Amino acid sequence: MNERIAQALINLFDRHRIVFWYDVKHELRDDFEALSLPGIEKLEVSNNEYCLKYRILREQPEQKFLLYREGPQPADLDNWLLDVQLGQGEFRTDQVGIWLSELELTLDFAEVVQAHAEFYRAMKRKEGLKRLLKKDDTQGMIRLKMLAVCAGSEPRMDAVTESLLQELADGRDDKVKLIGRCGLDGFLWEQMTRCYGYKSDEPAIRDFGIDLFKSCYAMGTDGQVRLTSDALVFLKRWKDSRQFEAGFETLSDECAEVLNIEQDLAKRDFRELIELDYFRLIDLKIISDLVRAVVSRTVSSGDVALWVRQRRQGHWYREYRHLYEAVDFAAQFVNAMSEAKLDMDSLVDGVQRYTRFWCQLDQLYRKFTYHVRISGQASLMGALTDQIENLYSNNYLLKVNDHWQSFVDKANKWDATPIPLQRTFFEHCVRPFLKKDNKVCVIISDGMRYEIGDELLGLIRQEDRYSAELEASLAMLPSYTQLGMAALLPNKELAIADNETGTVLVDGQSSQGTPNRIKILCQAKTQRATACKAEELMALKGDDCRALVRDHDVIYIYHNRIDGTGDKRESEERVFEAVEETLQELIRLIKKLNNANLYNFVVTSDHGFIYQNRAIEESDFSGVDAEGELILFRDRRFVLGKGLKELPSLRKFTPAELGLVGDVEVQIPKSINRLRLKGSGSRYVHGGASLQEVVIPVLKINKKRQSDVSTVEVDILRGASSVITSGQLAVALYQAGPVTDKVQPRVLRAGIYTEEGDLISDSHDLTFDLTSDNPRERELQVRFVLTRKADEANGQEVILKLEEKHAGTSHYKEYKLLRYQMRRSFTSDFDF
Repeated sequence: MNERIAQALINLFDRHRIVFWYDVKHELRDDFEALSLPGIEKLEVSNNEYCLKYRILREQPEQKFLLYREGPQPADLDNWLLDVQLGQGEFRTDQVGIWLSELELTLDFAEVVQAHAEFYRAMKRKEGLKRLLKKDDTQGMIRLKMLAVCAGSEPRMDAVTESLLQELADGRDDKVKLIGRCGLDGFLWEQMTRCYGYKSDEPAIRDFGIDLFKSCYAMGTDGQVRLTSDALVFLKRWKDSRQFEAGFETLSDECAEVLNIEQDLAKRDFRELIELDYFRLIDLKIISDLVRAVVSRTVSSGDVALWVRQRRQGHWYREYRHLYEAVDFAAQFVNAMSEAKLDMDSLVDGVQRYTRFWCQLDQLYRKFTYHVRISGQASLMGALTDQIENLYSNNYLLKVNDHWQSFVDKANKWDATPIPLQRTFFEHCVRPFLKKDNKVCVIISDGMRYEIGDELLGLIRQEDRYSAELEASLAMLPSYTQLGMAALLPNKELAIADNETGTVLVDGQSSQGTPNRIKILCQAKTQRATACKAEELMALKGDDCRALVRDHDVIYIYHNRIDGTGDKRESEERVFEAVEETLQELIRLIKKLNNANLYNFVVTSDHGFIYQNRAIEESDFSGVDAEGELILFRDRRFVLGKGLKELPSLRKFTPAELGLVGDVEVQIPKSINRLRLKGSGSRYVHGGASLQEVVIPVLKINKKRQSDVSTVEVDILRGASSVITSGQLAVALYQAGPVTDKVQPRVLRAGIYTEEGDLISDSHDLTFDLTSDNPRERELQVRFVLTRKADEANGQEVILKLEEKHAGTSHYKEYKLLRYQMRRSFTSDFDF
């Protein structure tokens, strides 16, 4: 007891020179006499008030005094020291007084402490409160801080509410019960009314949660609104909170069921829901309706892209991203198909049209199929998938290759000059670097068809200081790995081995396997050439990688994720996932070599492929099998042999027609037909002469020394007035130019603040990634909802701020701002 009294007195003497101590129950004299307080003189009040007054005010005006009186404080008229006491401190020895002293609070707060005595009985709670207290705290502020301690939150009403809602989502009620035991529940519900307009005869956190979701949903539709706009701002903050988002999602699902949101959504047009994201059912409704709209072709691809872009800002987008992306790519594919003209007048014209236009159809189909597969929602996407599959297989893939096949049939030589033939690759793409004494790395990604190279081009160009150019090359026939890999090496003669292996000889030497390819590279140029597999290079440590680059002028890297996945029956349906992985792996591979001081890269492929995601129909197989004097090798898209029989559904080539030596003939099924091959898959195939198999990318990449990437600029368009007169503010933000490979998107946070930096509106995270050349299509309308705090700024200037994150941190820096005058009428407080 003596230690607690001493500490409480020391706290009082930090603020007062004189402290009065009334021992009301005549039980603390021993404690008073035992006290030893350095620098403080103890005196007893006992009919000596006049002498004490003279001493403490005149004789020793700087000395600290503890004035002890046994018994209660005299009535004011009888208290000769009242004037001194009113300007100094009083030490109370009852429990409330001790708590006040421990917290360094004055007697003005005795009522607060007394009313919530249970709160102060726990040392942990007292210590938590003391850390939050400030000198200018009011009784209301102290109660709010007590609430915060009970809730385990920051001393703000929104933070307290978030914490209590999270507890509700977790199925617990410890914090709410503690608030009740501490007598703070009345204050809690008063604040809920004041902050959010929540009123109830039987207030409860669950009841508030239901009201919150109901009112905010109603604000965006046409329902009954019981809460204020501050509740909407709170909900937006809560759902965007990384700390509490799990609780938001749990309660959102529960409230959706209570409020019959599914039934309400069924009668609404998805367009009126695009800006709402309070329930996951909203996303399901929008996606479901979008799928039907794309299938029925009642919406444009531009509108779908805009709606999907708007949904990217929503809370549930991460969960449903693949479905939104699938619908977007489907709409783009349908639109591109409606505009496609699939005719051509020569092999050259076919290749050129494919690289300029048609390859986009393969790319859109691939992206659609990939996102549908990753989404795992085959039933939901069933009708759209069937439509895209039919359009792709029957209206595009078959038609374009039937036209193309007519020119393949007429050609007496496999050539499409001026399109480079694959076998000229080394002389055309590698030799020029060596002539200038520049090092070069060739990355060969097995099965990377042209449209994949086109996507890689865009990804590379987005990287800072990287430039890239893409051109097409015509793969060798048949379009299979051994021949394609051999053709990419320096060569004078290529020959398919006269045996059953399908091996290809380069100038009489086998090109099978990395060691043989290294020999061919070295013989053609210099000993300073090598080759390895991509996984081997990625496993190298930094010094070893730098040594590899230092010691060689030419490095061939072989990457095999696409073909390695597609060529196996059990994994062929995952080939488009392998493409996504390949794109990222190739970028990492290039960056690793660049860090080892290599600056020139050429990425290409041995062949392309055909892929149709659904089971192949009987009509897609050739009706006959290859026949001849000798069948050496057979695959799903080609046959090697001698004396092969001419058949209407197969196209036969002599070695000379294909630019090969030797006497091994080649036969391929026409257009996109397959040959039957026991035990193999049939959806992923290559070896034939379709555009998707034989048009391969040659991507030349260079790393520059100076940065060439910028971020798009964004402006705030001031409206007709710079005065805010209502509870909302609509603002137009303008993206100054289109996003391109080298002009990258900008992500900003927008909100309205007071001069002191207090947020008085909801906050918006905005992504400016528009690619349109039309300035009108690069405007973004944003609506800010003002909070009750905005009333305190009435008559003052407020600031619309655009902020962006410091790279790699959670901290924001100011980007742009615009000032407004807050001039709200009292009538804006009413709903008319």
